[in-house]
Amino acid sequence: MSKANPNSWADLLAEGRLPRFALIMLGVWLNAADSLVTATILPSVGADLGGYAYFSWATAGFFVGAILAGASSGRLSEMFGLKSATALAGVVMAVGCVMSAAAPDVGTFLAGRLVQGLGSGWISGFAMVAIAFLFPERHLARVFAAVTFVWGIATILGPLFGGLVVQLGGWRDVFWLFALQTAVFSAAAPFLLSGEAKATGGPGIPWTQLGVLGLGVAAIAVADLLKIPAVSVGMVVAGLAILLLVVWIDARAKVRLLPLRSGDLTTVCGSGYLAMFALTAASMGFSIYGPPILQQLRGFSPLAAGYAIGAESAAWTIAAMAVAGAAGAWENRWMRIGALCLVASLVILALTMADGHFAWVLLGGSLMGAAFGFSWAFMARQVLAALSDEDRAIGSSAVTAVRQTGAAVGAAISGVAANLVGFSAGLTDASARAAAVWIFVAVIPLALVGVWALFRMTGSARAVSP
Repeated sequence: MSKANPNSWADLLAEGRLPRFALIMLGVWLNAADSLVTATILPSVGADLGGYAYFSWATAGFFVGAILAGASSGRLSEMFGLKSATALAGVVMAVGCVMSAAAPDVGTFLAGRLVQGLGSGWISGFAMVAIAFLFPERHLARVFAAVTFVWGIATILGPLFGGLVVQLGGWRDVFWLFALQTAVFSAAAPFLLSGEAKATGGPGIPWTQLGVLGLGVAAIAVADLLKIPAVSVGMVVAGLAILLLVVWIDARAKVRLLPLRSGDLTTVCGSGYLAMFALTAASMGFSIYGPPILQQLRGFSPLAAGYAIGAESAAWTIAAMAVAGAAGAWENRWMRIGALCLVASLVILALTMADGHFAWVLLGGSLMGAAFGFSWAFMARQVLAALSDEDRAIGSSAVTAVRQTGAAVGAAISGVAANLVGFSAGLTDASARAAAVWIFVAVIPLALVGVWALFRMTGSARAVSP
């Protein structure tokens, strides 16, 4: 019998690697789907627990937990070993799911989302460690391709899963089901992650920068609750200033969160990270507030709202596949086209989300997804290519940290805009109609900053190395 090609899927799953591969893919699914599932269940949560003012916190809190956990995963896998650390991460996430599922009030629900973020971030980080240590180098490209595929599936099925479960049962069932999946993951980890693989852990964890980063996101999130527009906007500005302080501190720290000169906008690295942050932040309002607006103003069911929001994810995947083979000057062109698509999507959604023909809403959501499908892979590739060998590892993890920080900040800013026009008082036709405009208008300046940074990155910016 002929032996499997050493660089084939058959060989990848041979020699006992199939169970490990399945466990890692389950971990990727848990991380991806749980981060997206709230898009279609929050209207039901708000109706049951109240707390419409805290809609954005369910997303922002999750991402803050994921950022903190992801930055510490390397050190923890070194301290406790991969098997024990991964099993513990599953326990933490399961506890967070139970907290949200059994929440008697919105405060407990949000605390559960934060704990889920911590567990999910650790699961994601430990999955990357497992891939590096438990699979031969010849298989890494295929494993990471599978990770990308699972993320793509989760971006479509996550919101739809939430909508379907809510329609058939109740929103609490979503988190009970995630708790069950996570318990299976945690129980299987010690048996399937054989060996005592450990990460190098690097020189340490940048606790100071992470603490200041959390403070900045929290300042923006607190602005959700303030009723005076000038004070609320002031808190947003203060929060953004604190995030800039993170970059300043990081450049002078012994243990860095970001690569060298990440705050220098004359470099590909600096302008690229700014573009990633700003464009991600500008896109969050649609996934958070789109479902409740569609359910309130157009009478959509949770499942139908999930399908509508899924247009963004589907367009992302289709656009990414369409331009995957681009090279040379077309990489820069597609990135610029993508950034402009995001601005166009915000304008279209602001004008049509409430009362326009639904085809325009689908077009706006599709353009938003296409914006990232056209640009994201090329942005990440060029940023990493511009880094020195010394900063390659930290720069790779920083891409995730910057994206998640942008998501948390974007969620908070969208929440500020929605609450200032009455969303915090309850979901009514009037509050939904006003929010349908301002959650998009409020982030257009951020999108324009992202466009400027991306054009700079693809124009005059240079590599990090002096």
